[in-house]
Amino acid sequence: MKRHLQLIICAATMLTVSPISALEFSDIANEGEIKYLKTRPDPGAYSYESRVKISPQSLDSGIVTIATCHRQLDPIRKVVIVFNENRIKKITVKSLEKMNSAEVKDNRVTLTDVERGASICIDLESRALDKVSQEQYMLNAGPLMRRYFDGYLPMSAVLRVDWPKNMLTLEKTFPVAQDGVQVAQGIDGVQLDMIFAGKMTAQIHLKKNQ
Repeated sequence: MKRHLQLIICAATMLTVSPISALEFSDIANEGEIKYLKTRPDPGAYSYESRVKISPQSLDSGIVTIATCHRQLDPIRKVVIVFNENRIKKITVKSLEKMNSAEVKDNRVTLTDVERGASICIDLESRALDKVSQEQYMLNAGPLMRRYFDGYLPMSAVLRVDWPKNMLTLEKTFPVAQDGVQVAQGIDGVQLDMIFAGKMTAQIHLKKNQ
């Protein structure tokens, strides 16, 4: 199944070396590997947040609104954030700090001259909700990653999904709750708090209430 959102957090031209000085080798993931970490080995480093709003209309159209923020970016000359061109409907840069510019073109946002600790928040409209059956839906997020040469550094991500009270019920998530993954659910939404290293895609399976 196609993913709705693809993030390339750090390109191969990444300049920073200091974040890995406090890391153990076991904290870094190799290509094709995903590690979930109980605690953040490099607190204060890069983190990602997204908040998805599913409306009653989303169940028919598949289109949701997404508010995303990238915080504590690593210093780098250029970063490209790429979204699935077949799903993305609208991209709006809401705020940015400690970078020269953020240019939106087609399905990409290109950041230039990013300083240590920079942040950017981007609002989206995306056809991100897939209808699996008459009453079942699936939402994908990712892949999310913090690339460093041939490996991946640790990062944290908070994924929040909201819907009108009692409209949907959470059936399951991937990844499941474990060390490094906390899942909190209610009658109006679900939230995943994750700490990981690697290339991670999250899936949230939902069922429409009768």
